[in-house]
Amino acid sequence: MPEPVGPRWSPTVIGPSDVDVEPTAEGLRAHLASIDDLGARLTAAKALVWRGFSVRPDEFDAIADLLLPNRLAYKHGNSPRTKVGAVGQNVYTSTEYPPEYTISMHNELSYAARYPSRLLFYCQQAPGSGGATPVVDGARWLAALDDEVRAAYAGGVRYRQNLHDGHGFGKSWQDTFETASRSDVERFLADTGADWEWRAGGSLRIEHAGPSTIVDPRTGAEVWFNQSDQWHAATLGDETAKALAAIMPAEDMPQSVTFADGSPIPAEYVTQVRDRGLAEAVDRDWATGDLMLIDNVLVGHGRRPFTAPRRVLVAMSG
Repeated sequence: MPEPVGPRWSPTVIGPSDVDVEPTAEGLRAHLASIDDLGARLTAAKALVWRGFSVRPDEFDAIADLLLPNRLAYKHGNSPRTKVGAVGQNVYTSTEYPPEYTISMHNELSYAARYPSRLLFYCQQAPGSGGATPVVDGARWLAALDDEVRAAYAGGVRYRQNLHDGHGFGKSWQDTFETASRSDVERFLADTGADWEWRAGGSLRIEHAGPSTIVDPRTGAEVWFNQSDQWHAATLGDETAKALAAIMPAEDMPQSVTFADGSPIPAEYVTQVRDRGLAEAVDRDWATGDLMLIDNVLVGHGRRPFTAPRRVLVAMSG
């Protein structure tokens, strides 16, 4: 396994005593108001954690307004989530996959033409045990991959989604795009460069190409930036993959991925991507009231298994 250059990266943790304010949400607001350029601070740190400010749920929105200047809806998202709070606030539960599973590293919506630049996590209820959010420096993730894998991915990838009309595997197109209007979906997709078609039974098939890496213009860093390992049948587990293969062809699965030219991605490549991303990650455990702001280009994230209760909310911005 290649050894990434430089020391292992970790988020910057900020407590009330570090910035000489009271350990309250008001103290945190005062600290945030004193930062001249939060964007530059975040780019330099890649992820910022605020711990010890005891932010309550009713105080979260005011903090989020300072950290996320333009909150986005989770449109075209493939992860199961629930929208919480008032309409228009665009706050969601973090992914609702069963707690016993690890969620591998990824940049939010990196498979989509439109992806958020920042993610804000808020711990409303710390887990009984486990439940850390691992975060990984995308440049280290890329450097950890074998030369053969990086070279194979150089041309990019192609994603396929099959979104049902309310009954079937995976998410419906209504949930995915937060609308029941086909015309709204078509307007959204028209600006993305994707190919799509409405199919028998009201389902929607979407195909679009994407890069395997991107170069961040602010830092010049090349980072791993795709979700091929999460979209590939090989990472579903042998039994799940076999069960799905027995009832549907690969092109009809809820989501699948190939190289950009349509050739298959070897299973050993996507498992290497998944495993080395997790190996390079740093776990951030949660305490109730914690917040973490991450740069969604420079940093990937995931989730470790946990025992209930655990409630982590997420919001995102462009």
